[in-house]
Amino acid sequence: MSVVCNLADERVLIEAAQQDPSRFAELYEKNFHRVYAFVARRVRDRDEAEDLTAEVFHEALRNLGRFQWRGAPFAAWLLRIAANTLADRRQRAARNGGISADDPADGEAVPSVQAEAESRAMLYQLVDRLPPDQRLVILRRFVDQKSSREIAQELGRSEGAIKQLQFRALETLRSKMRSHHE
Repeated sequence: MSVVCNLADERVLIEAAQQDPSRFAELYEKNFHRVYAFVARRVRDRDEAEDLTAEVFHEALRNLGRFQWRGAPFAAWLLRIAANTLADRRQRAARNGGISADDPADGEAVPSVQAEAESRAMLYQLVDRLPPDQRLVILRRFVDQKSSREIAQELGRSEGAIKQLQFRALETLRSKMRSHHE
C-alpha cells in the first residue's frame, strides 16, 4: 500500500461522488475525524465544533462539482473549507460584538491552512519516495496506527529493526522537509 495508491483510490472516490452525490458518504467517512479535529482545536464548544464540521461537509458536497484534482489529498480541500468557515464565523461574531476581530483563537490558525495543506501534500510525496521498507513502516505506524511490535510481527523482523527503520525514515523526511522550506 502506498500513498500514491491511496491518492489514486481517493481520486476514484471523488470522481464517483461527483457523478453520484450519494457516493459522497465514503469521502465523509474517510475525512470526518480529521476535519472535526481541525475545527475542535479552534473552537471552545463541542456543539459548535459539531455544527461547524457539518457545515464544512455540507459546503463540500455543495461544491464538489467544482473540485479539481491536483494531486493533493482531498482532506486539504476540506481543511481549506473549514478554515474559511471558521473565518466567516469569526467575522460574523466580530460584527455582532461576540468576539474581537483580533481574537487569536481563530485568527492565527486560518491563514496557515494553505501552507499546512501544501506541507502535507509534500510529505505524502516524500513518504512515497522512501525506500520500500521505510515507507511500509511509516505507513503501518502512522496511517494504520500499528505498534512497532505489530509491525515487527507482520514483517517477520525484530522490534528494534522496525524502530531503526522508522527512525531513519523520519530523519530523511525531516531533512527533506527542512530543505524544501529553506
